Formats: sequence, C-alpha cells, structure tokens
Amino acid sequence: MKITFCCAETNAEPWLAGLRAALPEAQVDLWQPGAAPADHAVVWAPPQQFFDEQPQLKGVFNIGAGVDALLKLRLPAQATVVRLDDAGMSVQMAEYVCHAVIRHFREFDGYEADVNAGKWSYRKPSERADFPVGVMGLGVLGERVAKALKQFDFSVLGWSRSVKAIAGVCCFAGTAQFKDFLAATKVLVNLLPLTPDTRDIMRLETLSQLQRGGYIINVARGAHLVEEDLITLIDSGHLAGATLDVFRSEPLPAQHPFWQHPKITVTPHTSARTLRDESIVQIAGKIMALERRESIAGIVDTVRGY
Repeated sequence: MKITFCCAETNAEPWLAGLRAALPEAQVDLWQPGAAPADHAVVWAPPQQFFDEQPQLKGVFNIGAGVDALLKLRLPAQATVVRLDDAGMSVQMAEYVCHAVIRHFREFDGYEADVNAGKWSYRKPSERADFPVGVMGLGVLGERVAKALKQFDFSVLGWSRSVKAIAGVCCFAGTAQFKDFLAATKVLVNLLPLTPDTRDIMRLETLSQLQRGGYIINVARGAHLVEEDLITLIDSGHLAGATLDVFRSEPLPAQHPFWQHPKITVTPHTSARTLRDESIVQIAGKIMALERRESIAGIVDTVRGY
C-alpha cells in the first residue's frame, strides 16, 4: 500500500514519520510532481496538479474538519474524501467559544479597559436568562460547544440543516425554523460548514433578527460573514460586538477596519488547531478500515459539501 502526503505550508517530516510508524507496512512518501501513483493521500490545500496526476486514489484524507477549499478542486471520481472527526479540535473549540461568551457576558473586556486606564470600576452583573446562546452547526464540534456552554448554565439553542437532539439544548432545524432560532438568540456562535447555501449566511437580513444587543462569535469560515454588514449593525447599536477568528482574507489585511474597531475582538484563526499525533492515529485507523472495506466516520458528501 502506498500513501502520499501533500500538505501546503506544513512541516512534512513529523507527519511522514508519524504515518510511517502508524502504518509500518505502507510506503509513505512526500508528493512531488511526477510521483508514482498512490492508494491514499493525506492532504491540506493541495494543488489541482496533485489530483490530475493521482486519478487512481481510493482515499483522500483532509487534515482538518473543513473541506470547502478541497471541494473546489476536481477530485478523482472514485475517491472517498474523509475529514477529521475531532482529533483534539472539539475541546479547543469549546474552550475558545466558552471563553468568548463568558468574556462578553461578564464584561471582562470592559474591566480590562478600565484597569489599563487605572480605573477601579463596578458593573452590574448580567442575568443568564438575558443571554441565550445560539449555536449554528451541530456537528462534532458544534455539539461539543453546545454541551460545554450548558455547563455554565447558559440557555443554549442549536440550529442545523437536519434535525438533531442534544440533551439540554433547544434544537431548531432547516430553513423553516431559522428565523425562530435567530429571534431566540442573543449570542450567535457560527460553526457551520461552508457551502453555497451557508455562504454569507450572517448578513444584514439575518443578523438584524437577533435580539437587540446581540453578539457574534465566528469560528467557522470568514465567507459566512458579510463583514460590512457586521460593522453596520454594531455601529447602529443593534449588535454589541463580535469575536472573530476567521476572515474572508487571511492573514487579515493590515488596513482592515476589524483591527481597530473597539467592539470587535480578532484572533488569528487559532480557535482549534489540528493536533498532529491525534490526527495521525485517526487517519491511519481509517486507512486500514477502508482497506478492509469497513465503514468509517467522517466521509464527506461532496454534493452537500461536508
């Protein structure tokens, strides 16, 4: 069995060593143009040339949860495209979102500004009942985030394309229930996959349906958010602010208004990073399962986009 590794902007050697150790019977090589055909590929942001030269691939394993960039390419028709289920990302995402929600809810940003100004201040505590948190996207990451928020006694809502049931979470599904979900939400957390249907889903029309004083946390993809509409709604007072980890252009351009906006917190796409060792174990296990013709989790529906 031959495995090829093609991951842009990734230090290949630790991945190659890990895959070789996990799959000692396989030949694992770094892809170069003109390389011999492989059975499976481990990829991140590969060029179209890679797939043009490897039309025989049986499995394509993406070292991340999001596959929107991969699906823009022409993929081998018979290849099974597989994303990471978790590999340590869901707990990181839960940490990030809970931190962002609590920071806003407890007004720690305001306290920090006061302390930096040498001011000893007091702010009236907010009521959790006034801060329902809505999570868009209830896959592996979204479900973990929703359950983590419940641990802090927030009222948690969830919205997904198909019907989901999560203990303690009020779940909405489909286009018919989207407006009701937005109207019931004060803090909106986006964990949706990026598809043609979800692109620009956070825009003036939808974000204006959130409860007044709402707050946005985007940890999915920058293309979900119409950036100008967010600024308009914050400056108008309808939204209180946002914490953003993903952007339409990354790195975020130096002159982008998000950098200096006093009510927007920016982080450099770091809410959940791929953990190499955990990912290698998962990918190796799935490769062996496919070779045994067994079913695996994380298979991407290339038509649906996730």
